[in-house]
Amino acid sequence: MTTDTIAAIATAAGRGAIGLLRLSGPQARTIAEKICGSLPPPRQAGLRAFRDADGNVLDRGLVLTFIAPNSYSGEDLVELQAHGGPVLLDLLLQAACYAGARVARPGEFSERAFVNGRLDLAQAEAVADLIDASSREAVTAAQRSLEGEFSRQVRALADELMQIRAWIEGALDFSDEDIDWLADAQLHQRLATWRQALALLQKQTLQGRRLRDGLIVAIAGQPNVGKSSLLNRLAGVDAAIVSEQAGTTRDLLREHLVIDGLPITVIDTAGLRDTQDPIEREGIRRAWNALEKAEAILFVVDDRDGDATADQQLLARLDSQIPRLLIRNKCDLSGAAPQRHETSGAVELRVSAATGAGFDLLRNELRTLAGWNSSAADKQSSFTARTRHVVALDACGQHARLAHQGLERKQAAETIAEELRLAQQQLGEITGAVSTDDLLGTIFSSFCIGK
Repeated sequence: MTTDTIAAIATAAGRGAIGLLRLSGPQARTIAEKICGSLPPPRQAGLRAFRDADGNVLDRGLVLTFIAPNSYSGEDLVELQAHGGPVLLDLLLQAACYAGARVARPGEFSERAFVNGRLDLAQAEAVADLIDASSREAVTAAQRSLEGEFSRQVRALADELMQIRAWIEGALDFSDEDIDWLADAQLHQRLATWRQALALLQKQTLQGRRLRDGLIVAIAGQPNVGKSSLLNRLAGVDAAIVSEQAGTTRDLLREHLVIDGLPITVIDTAGLRDTQDPIEREGIRRAWNALEKAEAILFVVDDRDGDATADQQLLARLDSQIPRLLIRNKCDLSGAAPQRHETSGAVELRVSAATGAGFDLLRNELRTLAGWNSSAADKQSSFTARTRHVVALDACGQHARLAHQGLERKQAAETIAEELRLAQQQLGEITGAVSTDDLLGTIFSSFCIGK
């Protein structure tokens, strides 16, 4: 239980019609009374004058009180709704601290909600995801996570795994009897079914992470193949300068797009070639650096040049582990029709950035690269997820696979039981049933102050 009371400005920086100061902790109501006098009944708004430590009126606004445990943080919580001037809000925050509060850390209100059982860890993270959502689909998915959909599925898996573990532990307890508990076909089938459910959740979680984090795509190629035109066509605006002069793009240019609900960051890079121009050389160095960090690469060539040797040499330098699309641009000039072609798993698209021909194919391929399923059913059941969730589920799956192999190979029950225990621990880390102070510090430090 916390003994101190925290205060923070909960609205965004800058000027606005309304600014919100939030107090949470055992002295929240006492401190609020020093600022605005008597408080209205819980969950009812009251108009009050807000005063500083010397009794000077700073503003007049609304006051709302929430009594523990029925508040966002699970503690006594008071919100002061003032006018949204930054100086005024700073003065209110100073008044709160003078009365006994301290300034909250980033995410501390949500951290207290987690500690007090109002939210589990995945739900708390969904609060930040809802604030940062960049599309309607992301808002819907984050809200589903906040309502506990992701956590419910994780807990369901954990509960079923506990039952399977109990079966294995029973084999240990009765190991001296002439009964081979681990050979029971029902146990094998039950674990196999559980692993299938885990695999489905892993797939949904990957999609949820992509919906939150998006896809980072770098455009690469020689000068004058239409990389900047490609970016402009995808963005729908003239974001990059287009010129027939080679080497126009000197620095990285980023555009944030949303394609069918999927956030995508597209990076236009300098044309790759040998040059003595020091500024262009720096741009090319940055281009290669961006290509190393990208999650996918659009390698653009001029469709009129065929498979030019210089293009093949550049393709050979790209990291083979990063997915790529070969974009044959300027098909309006080559006279070829837009099309998708796949050879030995390598996908080529023939498009025209000038006319937009073939860009429906390109958008589809970008969704495929991201592993994004935009069907109505998937959108309806989606939730947001983070990299740590994906890692935890992957580790859980590895331990479950080893346990299943142990059953099939008739290994010792102790070994199988330990693998299942480790699998369940990974599930617990997602919801916070198993957590460390370092993990909590990392998660909540990324939140905005006042949330």
